[in-house]
Amino acid sequence: MRRSAKPIRRLIFASVVVGFALLIVAAVAVGVLMQRTDRLSGWVMHTYEVAGALSELQLYVERTEIGRRSFLIRPNDFNRDIFDRNLDNFDGSVGTLRSLLSDNPDQRELLDKVVALWAVHVEIMRSSMAEREAMGPDGSPAEIFNETDIEEVRELRRVVQQMIETERALLADRSLEQNESARHAYAVLIATGILLAALGVFTIVTTRRNLLVLEETGDRLRVLNEDLEAAVAERTLELSQANEEIQRFAYIVSHDLRSPLVNVMGFTSELDATISVLREMVHKVAEQAPDLIDEDVSLAVDEELPEAIGFIRSSTEKMDRLISAILRLSREGRRVLTPERLDMNAVVGGIVEAMQHQLTETETEINIDALPAIESDRLAVEQIFSNLIENSVKYRDPRRPGRITVTGSKRLGRLVYEVADNGRGIAPKDHQRIFDLFRRSGSQDQPGEGIGLAHVRALAYRLGGVVECESTLGEGATFRVSLPPVIRSGAMA
Repeated sequence: MRRSAKPIRRLIFASVVVGFALLIVAAVAVGVLMQRTDRLSGWVMHTYEVAGALSELQLYVERTEIGRRSFLIRPNDFNRDIFDRNLDNFDGSVGTLRSLLSDNPDQRELLDKVVALWAVHVEIMRSSMAEREAMGPDGSPAEIFNETDIEEVRELRRVVQQMIETERALLADRSLEQNESARHAYAVLIATGILLAALGVFTIVTTRRNLLVLEETGDRLRVLNEDLEAAVAERTLELSQANEEIQRFAYIVSHDLRSPLVNVMGFTSELDATISVLREMVHKVAEQAPDLIDEDVSLAVDEELPEAIGFIRSSTEKMDRLISAILRLSREGRRVLTPERLDMNAVVGGIVEAMQHQLTETETEINIDALPAIESDRLAVEQIFSNLIENSVKYRDPRRPGRITVTGSKRLGRLVYEVADNGRGIAPKDHQRIFDLFRRSGSQDQPGEGIGLAHVRALAYRLGGVVECESTLGEGATFRVSLPPVIRSGAMA
């Protein structure tokens, strides 16, 4: 099922990615086309402005000529004012055209030709007006016109018309290009809309299909979860019963072992006392009748028997400590936890205060950062940190002063406390073994039975947490305890 679903998910993901990529490309294309259309619209408007200015120029040429002709027919100030006013308007129109035609050298060349022809024509017009004014009221304007004047006017009109036709051609080309760009933009917009609609339909269909699959998967998960919860509850009950049986077995075995051990320890003491009496008797016999006592008897009484009894005594004492530890672990396993809010700075501070004499003797310094409070079993928490701090002091590096740092923080809804030291360190192969019962690592020059860290791990588990070790041999160790902020009331330790 997973093998068939994976390619489908990849296909869906690839389709959505391609669709959005095409949408981005279409959006960029639309943007480029719209900018091009705007630019072409600007050029079209510019062409309209040039054509309008040329039309005005042509109009001022005609009006100026009308003013000159009117003056030739009836020379007066009114007609002269018409001539002068349109002559000034022509000059203003030429200035406007020079600014508009800054990007078109061909049209500017034609404009310069128009200005040159206009200057000649203006001289002719002024001359004719002066001549007519000199004739007086009875003069005839027909005598003033000549063929040169007419040719200049025709040439001027032809050049202006050529400029107008050029702008019209430009306007047609630019309008066509603008329309094509607009059509392309609309086509891309339509294609983008179709693509967006297709992508939306595909997304809706895919999402609906996935939702149906998720709903079906959710139903299956609920069924599996219910089965799992039932299995976990059943298994938890079995483990709880097995744990109780183990605790009872450990308690019974330890208790039953304690009785014969006490007898062995008692008889060992009696043997020790008997050997003292026997030694005195052997010494008296050796003084009074040396021939009755040989070297083997003296060696056995003075050395071998006391040594054997010493071995028996040390073994029984060690066995007594182990039985006591097992009984303590058994009692802790059956103890009901009592959660309370704990100020961890006060808890660790109390442990440090109780160890102050030992810290002073070993020249060990302990620094406690601000530790987050926890709602947990006080006795279990105190035993965890007491064991960790005592281990850090016990296994300090004699080559340097001891330094222990206790820190705490909140991580992913849990409280993480660290006890770091600069002691001997622990080899990587022993990072997990040190938490096993009766297992120790490194040099065995310190008293202990290998129970402390096993007890720490057991307590951490029962509080709903874990403990782990990070260490480099010769550089120190860090023990990290992760605990829930709150434990359930009445839980078994």
